[in-house]
Amino acid sequence: MDSLTSIRVFREVVDGGSFVAAAGRLGLSTAMTSKHVAHLERLLGARLLNRSSRHLSLTDVGRVYYEQSREALDILQSAEAAVGQQAQAPSGVLRVTAPVWVATQGFADMLAAYRRRYPKVVIEMTLENRRVDLIEEGYDVALRATSEPSPTLIARPLGRVRFVLVGAPAYLDARGRPKTPADVESHDVILPTYLDMSTVVIESPTGRVTVRHRAAFRCSDSTLSRQAARAGMGLVYLPHWQLADDLAAGALEQVLTDCRLFAPTLYAAYTSRKYMAPKVRTFIDFIAEAMRTALPDDA
Repeated sequence: MDSLTSIRVFREVVDGGSFVAAAGRLGLSTAMTSKHVAHLERLLGARLLNRSSRHLSLTDVGRVYYEQSREALDILQSAEAAVGQQAQAPSGVLRVTAPVWVATQGFADMLAAYRRRYPKVVIEMTLENRRVDLIEEGYDVALRATSEPSPTLIARPLGRVRFVLVGAPAYLDARGRPKTPADVESHDVILPTYLDMSTVVIESPTGRVTVRHRAAFRCSDSTLSRQAARAGMGLVYLPHWQLADDLAAGALEQVLTDCRLFAPTLYAAYTSRKYMAPKVRTFIDFIAEAMRTALPDDA
């Protein structure tokens, strides 16, 4: 017999003043109502009610237990109501970790559109190029570009992120524009500190080529890496969607346009499918759809 149900039955008996009244309100038989109270008394090892053929009254122990259990049931009922409201409408703070290179106008437009649809959700996004522990650091979702998602998390693919190789026009005028992947080895390259890119594999029209890089600058922030490339420090690999404005304005120029560079999949990683909060589910669904429509070049 479920003890929590027995506690609820006991409360109804006290509030209703009789087993018959409680049974009617709960949709139980009078005998079953009496069994629940007897179960509770056996569990506690104390008599809770004084019974007579015409009257019920609380014992001293029963009075203390009734007051405490009523308060506990009220708190539990409030918690169940709060969960029910959460299940109906996404709300609350959504903590997201993502790579620095999502800091683009296009991605900001996606976040703004999500907020318009779900105004009760406040997104708290931390941008850093490292792999965080979602549970340990209290994040709801991680956006990660990788070819090997973590086996300990649920990872939903959102779309592919196409990387390109770019440099400042002045740098390319001075150093020459690479015509083949092998030409890159004679150039200065801006590399990340959070990923080993001492060599990369590039697919050229004549086949796959392994390119070894000569680092001119290493940085943990892809935004600063982009600025360093604009300043003429060397070539840099960055997502195409981060470079759209610079390429259109001529501040950076893409090289090896006939080659295929790496294009990792961007995943939304989270801890469990079971009891997924509406704010998490709607955010992932929304970003997946937005990436399909707004970033076709990277799909």
